[in-house]
Amino acid sequence: MSVIEEVPSPAEDRPRWRRTVRSLLTVTVIVVVLAVVAALGADFWLRRHLGGQVHQLPAAMPVGERPASTPDESMNILLLGSDKRVDGSVAGQRSDTMMVIHVPADRKSISLVSIPRDSWVQVPGHGPAKINAAFSWGGPALAVETIEKLTDVHMDHVAVIDWEGFKQVTDLLGGVSVTIPKTVKDGYSGRTWEAGTYEMDGETALSYVRQRAGLAGGDLDRIKRQQAFLRSLAGKTLSRPTFSDPRRLYRVLDAVTANLGIDEGWSTADMRNLAWSLRSVRSKDISFTVVPLKALGMEGAQSVVYLDRPEGEELWQAVREDRLAGWIGETGTGLADVVD
Repeated sequence: MSVIEEVPSPAEDRPRWRRTVRSLLTVTVIVVVLAVVAALGADFWLRRHLGGQVHQLPAAMPVGERPASTPDESMNILLLGSDKRVDGSVAGQRSDTMMVIHVPADRKSISLVSIPRDSWVQVPGHGPAKINAAFSWGGPALAVETIEKLTDVHMDHVAVIDWEGFKQVTDLLGGVSVTIPKTVKDGYSGRTWEAGTYEMDGETALSYVRQRAGLAGGDLDRIKRQQAFLRSLAGKTLSRPTFSDPRRLYRVLDAVTANLGIDEGWSTADMRNLAWSLRSVRSKDISFTVVPLKALGMEGAQSVVYLDRPEGEELWQAVREDRLAGWIGETGTGLADVVD
């Protein structure tokens, strides 16, 4: 029986730091896409070492009837977060990070759509369930199929990222800057964040993004925090100091590729070519949004998120028509400059 609520369930206020870290690691895929050309394009040893440790996930894409591919050169990538090393053995693991990355045909921008892990959807072969259950029941292939059935958008590739390298990547970049507009207290940990700008290392960032208690929107506000941190982390990755320091760049890429799994149809050469086509993209060209939501509610004992299907269809239509960045700007649904 469904009961719609307008606020998060208090029982859900306990922090799930492992899941939060997995959310943040998805930015490393952007790092691969945008920065890999700087390191892998110049030296055979680097290509062999870094490319060789990216795991190829067997049978990671669904078979059977699927949405039509876009006729142009746009690309859609499903990013999944896993709580173990990505080695192809994903049975029983839930993905608590789901993002659709849209790369337009003109390669002038990148747009990311976050889908809350508790979204109540139809999982093919299983019926209604939280969307993150798809990965647990059927691995990347079922997760891709679930997303494609939900959106009617063809996923060209899937990437699975492990959370282990998160703190390492953050610290290798020398930390990132995040602004907190007003003082807020984490009701679970007891930590108070005073208003101001913080230079966060891995540990500090972990505390920041895992907070749910004390935020008006609970887990939905936490998604915004995660995206804000991703934006800052992407900016630091794409900065001149990172690119001008070969040792730092190599270490970041090493941490990324050691914790990355991709479908077998996506070769490192393809990734390198994609990186080259995106060489002019900078952090200002990366936009973030969240799939339109209707309400929070309960399904039995489960706290869930109900999606706004009509508004969601407008978003996914924009993806299919390769105009997502424009749609985000026109609707004002992008990530704010500063989030709570």
